[in-house]
Amino acid sequence: GRNLSPAITVAMKRTGEAASGDNDSDEPHPKVAKCDDSISNGKGTNTPSSIITHKFLSKAQMQCLEETSAAMTTHGKGITACDESSGTIGGRFQAVGIANTEENRRAYRQMLFTAQNCEEYLCAAILDPETLYQKADDGRFFPEVLRSRGIVPGVKPHLKVYTIPGTNGDTVMQGLDSLAVRCKEYYKAGARFAKWRSPLVIDVAKGRPTDLAIRSNMHDLARYALICQSEGLVPIVEPDVSLEGTHSLETAVEVNIRVQSELFKAMLDHGVYMPGATLKPNIVNPGRDCPINYTVQEIAEANVYVLENTFPVAMKGANFLSGGQTLEESAARLSAINQANTKGHWNLSFSWSKALQLPLLKLCSEGKFRLEEMASLYLKELRIASAAAKGDYKGREGEGEHKGQAQK
Repeated sequence: GRNLSPAITVAMKRTGEAASGDNDSDEPHPKVAKCDDSISNGKGTNTPSSIITHKFLSKAQMQCLEETSAAMTTHGKGITACDESSGTIGGRFQAVGIANTEENRRAYRQMLFTAQNCEEYLCAAILDPETLYQKADDGRFFPEVLRSRGIVPGVKPHLKVYTIPGTNGDTVMQGLDSLAVRCKEYYKAGARFAKWRSPLVIDVAKGRPTDLAIRSNMHDLARYALICQSEGLVPIVEPDVSLEGTHSLETAVEVNIRVQSELFKAMLDHGVYMPGATLKPNIVNPGRDCPINYTVQEIAEANVYVLENTFPVAMKGANFLSGGQTLEESAARLSAINQANTKGHWNLSFSWSKALQLPLLKLCSEGKFRLEEMASLYLKELRIASAAAKGDYKGREGEGEHKGQAQK
């Protein structure tokens, strides 16, 4: 009886059976290949024209990838990022006295997936591989639970960080080896997209990020995206320029344009089908310790400027990460970005983890979850995030602005 958007309904209908265990084929993404080309989701994803071809994707495969990306960029909805590794979430649990057990991780994430009416504000959820294979209390695997609520399930492949010698600390992510095999298994388990994060740091004094780091990270993102699409998964590409530092907003704009233009050029060079991919960018901000004041409107204009200079019109939307900003900061800035975006057709929304989850964990007491209270607060947070995704969030005066930090 839920009133799901046409994009979600079509995408889920076409891909709904994989997690049930019926998919035993070894062929690349067989369920995508069986898509019904005749169905439109109402968001410009009809069967590709006869003049549109791809090196290895059929029209049916192209259409299914595009429909999934459309479902993941539904207006007013966003993505809940629940893909923390056991170590990362364990640190958060430890801070509030919760034991880091597999059962506690399962129970906590079940609350994030099943909070009453969360589907009104969520279109997708990013899972850790462990969570992808866990079950809810009713015996259903979590991807099936999410699909039943109209939420597209996805996964973050396990990655490792490698420091690039001679770059003053720049890093690259490692994880391309065996990625195709893992993506095939993720697809069989019910995932319909994946996410790869490539972190970068701005340090003007040290010349970071170096051209080598930008090029290496963005080309790896492009290769990851290509592999995902070959196995039926929509790739979320996440170039994450850190909030840490003393750099100005103007410097952040310059660096983000360098990063994103390199990314999208690499994706095109690799043959990625752009309508079947989505972006998870950082909000373009001055460094946390930047001494210059900026209004939230200036920050919004900077973000729109970066998008207008780099973001392909073929892609349907971007879901911004929070990157250490509070819920209120993130919401104020996202809302202002949507208000400032008068030219771009993209859906600009959220894909948040810390901003949503840290306030929930503060409700824990005596080493136990308070799941009902956490679910209630979670819904309030999602309403705020949804309002920001529509440009309708109204926070306190000055919320979202950057207040310059005095330098020693």
